[in-house]
Amino acid sequence: MRNQKIAELRKNVASFERSNRKKSIRQMINTAVPFFLLWFAAYISLSVSYLLTLVFAIVASGFVIRMFIIFHDCCHGSFFKNKKANQIIGTISGIITMFPFEKWKRSHAIHHATSNNLDKRGTGDVWVMTVNEYVAASFWGRLGYRLYRNPIVLFGLGPLFLFLISNRINRKGANRKERFNTYLTNISIVVISLLLCWAIGWKAFLLIQAPILFVAGSLGIWLFYVQHQFEDSYFENENKWDFVKAAVDGSSYYKLPKILQWVTGNIGFHHVHHLAPRIPNYNLEKAHNSTPPLQKATTITLGTSLHSLRFRLFDEENKTFVSFKDIYPSIKKEKSRVKQKKAYVKLQKN
Repeated sequence: MRNQKIAELRKNVASFERSNRKKSIRQMINTAVPFFLLWFAAYISLSVSYLLTLVFAIVASGFVIRMFIIFHDCCHGSFFKNKKANQIIGTISGIITMFPFEKWKRSHAIHHATSNNLDKRGTGDVWVMTVNEYVAASFWGRLGYRLYRNPIVLFGLGPLFLFLISNRINRKGANRKERFNTYLTNISIVVISLLLCWAIGWKAFLLIQAPILFVAGSLGIWLFYVQHQFEDSYFENENKWDFVKAAVDGSSYYKLPKILQWVTGNIGFHHVHHLAPRIPNYNLEKAHNSTPPLQKATTITLGTSLHSLRFRLFDEENKTFVSFKDIYPSIKKEKSRVKQKKAYVKLQKN
């Protein structure tokens, strides 16, 4: 039955996996052209008002997110039929968004293969601890996790770490192709940045580029976070993990206003994307609307998605996310147990 269910759902969405070259090229144009025009407008506005510059920069950051969706589709080999075309456009869009194509393609593929699997966490996903793991962790382990899950760290420092450190370093064991692509991306970013600093000055460059990347990075992390971190999100151990349930029940449908849906390249249909990663972004909504079972996925809106900020730990027993406050009784009980154990050991020694 399970195999039949998978086969039926995949069959229903199979027709949407075909990329359309004209649509892909059109999307590249309506993303790249506005981005470069907005960047130039931000530069021109520096002589008028920096507040106006920030407005242009914030709008431009939306097109960076849209550019990342193109990069993302290229990583899945879904933006073009031709593999080489995906590699070239993926690498170029990766330079603009500051993501190494080959490295991220690998880690994201692992994310899709292990999404919401409690026994295979740690690659290409947001750090999630279960209640039992958190309770059993040391003081420093709990402190580290609390700092990581703090919104200021996750969405504030997160983009800086991602752009300046994580994306710039090759993973241990990376093959030659992956290492070369990372080096190429890094060198290209440095050369382009130096040329722009020479042309307009380093202060002007930073005043424009820094807010664009920071806003785009923060919003990008938020999109990734909120579409897997909702109250009744599906998480299971390897022996019970199910690919379809992980896709449909472990990924949300982020119902955004049409303009934001366009800017984010339909990534709100995340459940569809996880079920069939080779569907190009411009076909995701069609696949969702044409497949009734997919319409039953958890739907969140801009308003309800804010609730996910309080979801910090996954409760394996009740199959739901909880806040740190919800497990205070468990922490106190564990501390009491440890204290009693130490007292017993001390008594035995005496």
